[in-house]
Amino acid sequence: MWEEVANTLVEEFSSLPDAAEVTRVMVRLLLAALLGGIVGYEREHKGKAAGLRTHMLVAMGAALFVLVPERGGMDIADMSRVIQGVVAGVGFLGAGAIIKRHSEEQVQGLTTAAGIWMTAAIGVACGLGREAIALLATLLAIVILVMLPHVVSAPPPHDDAEPDTKPRET
Repeated sequence: MWEEVANTLVEEFSSLPDAAEVTRVMVRLLLAALLGGIVGYEREHKGKAAGLRTHMLVAMGAALFVLVPERGGMDIADMSRVIQGVVAGVGFLGAGAIIKRHSEEQVQGLTTAAGIWMTAAIGVACGLGREAIALLATLLAIVILVMLPHVVSAPPPHDDAEPDTKPRET
């Protein structure tokens, strides 16, 4: 009986048959968590509700959702449905970050929601073994999150070459 139990356990864990496969899976999951963490750190640093842990888990979860069927031999047509499910599911998660304040008629959390969505896409890329694409996407996302607020809020350029022709009030 115990031999049967042992054989069953070995069979259950046979999806990672060798060190190369274990390494491949670990690299994809760890990279997804790391890249998601980079985006999440920026959000947490700015005091947003969805921060480091949320983004890491979203990226790693998205990677796992595509990694398991991909390693199991699912064809690309079926994989596209898995990715559609990830995108839709993460959309609902991101919607939870969006807040509309009635008193101010202002919507908050859109950038965080977009960051969660982007993090899922990064995780999908990692899970499918497209690590270079995931890394480039993360770098672009960080540039957008860190640099664009400075560009958008910068004062308009002042041209000192033209004389002031407006009448001044005294």
